Amino acid sequence: MAPEPGTTRDEVAQAAKWTVKTVDYHTGGEPFRIVPELPFDIPGATVLDRRQAAQSGPADVLRRLLVNEPRGHADMYGGFIVPPNDPGAHLGVLFWHKDGFSTACGHGTIALGAWAVESGLVNAPDDGETDVVIDVPSGRVTAKVTTVAGQVEAVTFVNVPSAVTARSITVDTEAFGRLEVDVLWGGALYASLAAQAAGLDVTPSDLNKLIEAGRAIKAALAGHPAARHPLEPRLDGIYGTIFHQAMDPVDGNLAQRNVTIFADGQVDRSPCGSGTAARVAGLDDSGELADGAVLEHFSIVDSHFAAHVAAREESGVVVAAVRGTAFEVARCSFTLDARDTLGLGFVLR
Repeated sequence: MAPEPGTTRDEVAQAAKWTVKTVDYHTGGEPFRIVPELPFDIPGATVLDRRQAAQSGPADVLRRLLVNEPRGHADMYGGFIVPPNDPGAHLGVLFWHKDGFSTACGHGTIALGAWAVESGLVNAPDDGETDVVIDVPSGRVTAKVTTVAGQVEAVTFVNVPSAVTARSITVDTEAFGRLEVDVLWGGALYASLAAQAAGLDVTPSDLNKLIEAGRAIKAALAGHPAARHPLEPRLDGIYGTIFHQAMDPVDGNLAQRNVTIFADGQVDRSPCGSGTAARVAGLDDSGELADGAVLEHFSIVDSHFAAHVAAREESGVVVAAVRGTAFEVARCSFTLDARDTLGLGFVLR
């Protein structure tokens, strides 16, 4: 296997000087690799500024080292802990995946809430709810951590405001024909459509076709006006495609199964935190999610989030709250031997 194309000798020499400690979690089956301490500083006055700076230089070298095989894999996800924008938050985070740095990550926020309390970074009572306030590139979010008998029982991700930004946009795909998608904002921009519209089901047996369709829809929307954030060009671009499918009600609540295909063909094993917030906005706007009702949101591996509208703003956007669980799975110490001919590693899809 050849090393990642474009890797330079200087990058390998730089990475070989680092010993990088991580704490790995999963949220609903989706990995989240936390790097509490970086071996360098990332410049910027805000987390959004730091995201811009991280897209080249040592931060991107470290991202590739941790996401590539043999240390990671094509669907790896993680975050670098950075300073918050101001003292009103406990921490900031730069989210990353195999293709770069994302603007939002709900499953990662849930994992960070659990980690912040379990690591002692944020003090929490044995029984009760503790707010862990986190600055992310798309804004300020909160992880409400519920503890019972000294253990984290659940985490509720309270997102930045979510909204429908466009309805019924037509896209043409070679393999799946003409499709209609909605574009939703949940900290990132998502295309959203019923899986059956593409002739697919949200099941592992259709996974390869779902990936193909997600890539095709994202490519078709590249440069489309709906792929632009109305205020901040650094948040532009369709991040992923959400395929959803109706289920029988759960405990009387609206239930759906979904899978989010994000970045370049990555598959969210969880119901997708920021994507769930975006779906809440869409279902609220269409009237399918009644006022005060709960969306029972299931993933392609049957993991589960419960979400609802927590608040409404005068502009018509909603603040969604998404409840899930996250668990620590590993503590790692990563190194690179300068003699390793695979360098920063490789991606095998």
